[in-house]
Amino acid sequence: MLSLDDVRDAATRLEGVAHRTPVLTSTTLDDLAGARVFLKAENFQRVGAFKFRGAYNVISRLSAAELERGVVAWSSGNHAQAVALAARMLGAPATIVMPSDAPESKVAATRGYGAEVSFYDRYTGDREALGRTLAEERGLTIIPPYEHYGIMAGQGTAALELLDEVGELDELRVPVGGGGLIAGSATAAKGLYPDIRMLGVEPEAGNDTQLSLAAGERVQIEVPRTIADGQGSEIPGELTFGINRRLVDGIDLVTDDEIVQAMAFAFDRLKITLEPSGATALASTMFRGPQKPGRRVGVILSGGNVGLARFRELTAPRD
Repeated sequence: MLSLDDVRDAATRLEGVAHRTPVLTSTTLDDLAGARVFLKAENFQRVGAFKFRGAYNVISRLSAAELERGVVAWSSGNHAQAVALAARMLGAPATIVMPSDAPESKVAATRGYGAEVSFYDRYTGDREALGRTLAEERGLTIIPPYEHYGIMAGQGTAALELLDEVGELDELRVPVGGGGLIAGSATAAKGLYPDIRMLGVEPEAGNDTQLSLAAGERVQIEVPRTIADGQGSEIPGELTFGINRRLVDGIDLVTDDEIVQAMAFAFDRLKITLEPSGATALASTMFRGPQKPGRRVGVILSGGNVGLARFRELTAPRD
């Protein structure tokens, strides 16, 4: 299992390596949400997303022999970049399995950190099977995007930092893909404040965790077609779901249009850039905030890796 001590241990390992990202506030957002809102800006993390925390926490614990052989991961972009950078920092070669339609900015960044990229078709291929084949053939260590307690512990350090800076919160809203970020965040938050409400946020088309929590078991859906490519999982992770079914209190769904409006709000009012997946928890807070004055709500802005052309395309006014 995962514990608060595991998250604290990861925080110690990441100290001086990962950025301690800022916490932002906005009176306009407070008015929209009907609450006091604190935004943990992981778009300012290394590689532009929270994923660096978990990747470094795991890769830094590998033996010298494992580092020499190298690592392999599968990802639509942010975990790819995180593994590539952490591996480079620790002297390990990295191979990343990415969908052929992954955002070009994320592919370029992953290669820029020195990783080899192997493509697959997300609608017909099996990225995990391809990654495991590469691992077996080359003797590589698999660094999964969420199905690893060390990954979850590293991701949970974002919530740990937020709570350390702003104190006790009534609620924490966290984007959900495979479930690693919210599993680590919930472990940290409920370990410190057992009564905090943990609310996960998924894109409307990718509600596998919502369905799974309702059913009491993991439910698989078709590959989601959503602009939130970082939250395109078909089924929650087995390890992450085991934690989230105990600690997550609910799931809110946001539409692609709401995500775009949240991206635009972040740009106009907060003066920051968010990718679609990084804006889902903000969208939830904007459109379905608690509307309880005095309630203190934390929100994790999970990443900002979106290219200029894609950002303009998504946020351009529509006739």
